[in-house]
Amino acid sequence: MATNLAIDPELLNKALEVGGEKTKKATVNRALQEFIARREQERLLDLFGKLYWDDSFDYKRERRSG
Repeated sequence: MATNLAIDPELLNKALEVGGEKTKKATVNRALQEFIARREQERLLDLFGKLYWDDSFDYKRERRSG
């Protein structure tokens, strides 16, 4: 899908420099992948302390009984 974007040239050049990608397209795609991964990680971190953990659950015993 072709998309025209007005990207800050200084940001793009810096991303090319530090990212190690060979093309602008690859740099932008990598940046989007990393952005998505970071946001997904943040959502997982938000769950810490909100989930109930049963300390008596023995996962090794459950594996053997299967």
